[in-house]
Amino acid sequence: FSVKVYVKLNHNSPRILCLTNHLRNLELIDPIFQWNGPGGGLSSENSSVQISPTGTLILRHFNLSGVYTCSIVYKLTAMQPDKNLVIKYLIYAYSDPKNCYEFTARYHAAPCNSSHNTSFKKALLQILSKLVAELSCEVTLIKSECHHVKMQRGGLQNEIFFTFSVASLDREKHNRLCQQSACDASHRLNKAKHLIERFFKQQVEISRKSSEPLPEIYYIEGTLQMVWVDRCYPGYGMNALTHPDCPECCVVCSPGSYNPSNGIHCLRCDSSLIYGATKC
Repeated sequence: FSVKVYVKLNHNSPRILCLTNHLRNLELIDPIFQWNGPGGGLSSENSSVQISPTGTLILRHFNLSGVYTCSIVYKLTAMQPDKNLVIKYLIYAYSDPKNCYEFTARYHAAPCNSSHNTSFKKALLQILSKLVAELSCEVTLIKSECHHVKMQRGGLQNEIFFTFSVASLDREKHNRLCQQSACDASHRLNKAKHLIERFFKQQVEISRKSSEPLPEIYYIEGTLQMVWVDRCYPGYGMNALTHPDCPECCVVCSPGSYNPSNGIHCLRCDSSLIYGATKC
């Protein structure tokens, strides 16, 4: 059977042995080790591969998932004929999930074909982006839709339904001087969430205190909703049944599956023959 090994994408693998537990406890005479990967034979001449004299393999900056086999030829005594053993590994690249908060909010709007709605959408996104920029977080608009809504015991009104996400950027590329705890992605993301919640709360407070009539486009109190979302990169997905040793990892999609978007699961695709497929 194949032994499953999980290696973080673009990191070094653990030491992968070309021995069984039984053979580790024996003296082996004239052992010869040979590794093969998805691209053919492996040797230490390749900078991304390190093989020790005892056949231990380390894959450097790993990104090539697939079947790796090690064959070992050995004798237990000098007089015995050679024995041959093949050990098969399934080595999967994985990455941590990309976490984000997904918000929905509704605004009373101008008529749905009005350019006022478009310019308001741009302005709102700019405000929210500036709000979280210092935390090295980014706001991404997922969708904005204008609808005619029949009010309870009232007439029709136009409303914009906004959906946007807030995610933290890689801390290595930003805020290099910040303290370790303040750099932590989940810490920054939580601070960004509080800032956005406060922004919408302030909009309600300002309109309540104002003696001016409401503008044409305004936030509808109580419509801000938020969910925590895990996402995987295209070509990766979570599956606790297939990968019980790495249940919360985004593991590369195996042949026969694919993930075209930032979804969380690899979808079935019989015509997909590669690891990490992003289309069927």
